[in-house]
Amino acid sequence: MEVASGVAAPEPGEIRALKQCLLRRNKSREQHGVAASCLEELREKACDILAIDKSLAPVTLVLAEDGTIVDDDDYFLCLPANTKFVVLAGNEKWTHNSDGGTAWITQESFDRDETDSGVGMKWKNVARQLKEDLSSIILLSEEELQMLIDVPCSELAQELGQSHVAVQGLQNTLQQVLDQREEARQSRQLLELYLRALEKEGGILSKQQESRADLGDERDAVDTGVRESSSKVMPASQILLALKEKPAPELSLSSQDLELVAKEDPKALAVALNWDIKKTEAVQQACDQELSLRLQQVQSLRSLRSISARTSSLPGDMENPKRTRRDPM
Repeated sequence: MEVASGVAAPEPGEIRALKQCLLRRNKSREQHGVAASCLEELREKACDILAIDKSLAPVTLVLAEDGTIVDDDDYFLCLPANTKFVVLAGNEKWTHNSDGGTAWITQESFDRDETDSGVGMKWKNVARQLKEDLSSIILLSEEELQMLIDVPCSELAQELGQSHVAVQGLQNTLQQVLDQREEARQSRQLLELYLRALEKEGGILSKQQESRADLGDERDAVDTGVRESSSKVMPASQILLALKEKPAPELSLSSQDLELVAKEDPKALAVALNWDIKKTEAVQQACDQELSLRLQQVQSLRSLRSISARTSSLPGDMENPKRTRRDPM
């Protein structure tokens, strides 16, 4: 929205009250407090405080709340004190910068120009996570799984401190996990097509939501201690891209991303995805259920590992349970 231009500079000798304002650059959270009597003065102070080159014309002031362009002195004077402004220079476009827990939705991905060393650190962080707990394979995203599969076997072996044969087996396992997720995705797509066909023919209602609800009721809150991964969280833009373009997107995301999507405000997520609220809530429910399933699998693996460890460490006298019977005579 734009407020019609009608800038009226103060007349010579005219005294105007100073208005307190808060200024920041686009995509920045750092704010500066200034006082100005008109828009022109506010622009000049903004360029000085925020180190904006005045040659980058035009310098535009917009409301931080909704992006409304303020270009009228009378409108400026009607605004309350401490109004927040975003200063745009040149061809910059306003983007919402939320402080209410939904900033991951609208933040721009500054990590797209990652250097090769940055990418290398990412797979090494994921590898260290596996080295600490092999069951965390279940919690990895498809991107992280593919990343470890593509790493040369010699480099991964060196990072994990394992033999080439063991690492080759690990990469084969990672590929199997990736294939299983793809098979699950295809199965869900076929099921959805079948259920849609039944609805069109006036058949029985879809039982997909009922089965999902049953899975939700059986969820156990498991503190796995692996949610705090040392690996870098996927940029928000990639999460939204996966939600928009991937069929059964919950299979593509890591457990951290699943938790992020599941806990997000449905209205804010619907706006970011340009979806209706019903579709958004369905995706959030699917992400929540996939997260529950993975955590249950991790818990099961750890339980089996604990039982196996106890079985293999039995006391020595249990190895020969038969004892010589004493002659009662």
